Amino acid sequence: MLKQPRTTQRYVPRQPDDGQVLTERIVDLAREYGRYGYRRVTALLRMEGWSVNHKRVQRIWRREGLKVPKKQPQRARLWLNDGSCIRLRPQHKDHVWAYDFVHHRTHDGRGMRLLTIVDEYTRESLAIDVARKLNSEDVLYRLGRLFVHRGIPGHIRSDNGPEFTAEAVRDWLSRLAVGTLFIEPGSPWENGYVESFNGKLRDELLNGEIFYTLKEAKVLIERWRQHYNRVRPHSSLGYRPPAPEATLLKPATLRFAGLNNLLSAPSY
Repeated sequence: MLKQPRTTQRYVPRQPDDGQVLTERIVDLAREYGRYGYRRVTALLRMEGWSVNHKRVQRIWRREGLKVPKKQPQRARLWLNDGSCIRLRPQHKDHVWAYDFVHHRTHDGRGMRLLTIVDEYTRESLAIDVARKLNSEDVLYRLGRLFVHRGIPGHIRSDNGPEFTAEAVRDWLSRLAVGTLFIEPGSPWENGYVESFNGKLRDELLNGEIFYTLKEAKVLIERWRQHYNRVRPHSSLGYRPPAPEATLLKPATLRFAGLNNLLSAPSY
């Protein structure tokens, strides 16, 4: 004991000057994005200009008692009916799109349908249409607008719902040389990319919001879509957002991007 250096007994740990401010920001982000873990919060902090690594964020995360609820049970791999797992995988942007429907209700109990379309390679959400009813004509209308503004994809993957297998839809896609990939009935895991996206949409937005009107649902869902594309860190993309222009933007500038885009868009 007598041989211990004096500095050992008198050392007082010093916290970084930004420790308190960083802690408050982490708590704010955890409160705002309740389904995000410390790694996604770290990515958001870096987008805002913080020079911080995930280990420091994790220490603060644990110290403040922050946590994310347990994950949903894991799903099986994407197998084909013959027992193999070889399937058409996206190789580049606009190689394979996938679309599906999500069912939800407004506060008055009336049903509404969401048509979600994603690019399987970039993970980008191309569109989310919201209406009381959506049919094959609505699918054609949305695809037509996307083809004009983005280009024609090589393939489109979907389930065997009547809106996707309608003769008018299949004929129109065949004339444009778009390959149709239909999954087996009762096998949603074969359409895993859009199913994963729909799960995030429900987990991060639909389960936590009360929509009093259809218009309110459209505004909030479009705002979430813009945030998903340009801000939300995606784990499979190295915690970068799907849309490439996201690197030029910060989360604060996009908080109401969906609202502004929707209100400024022309009516059809």
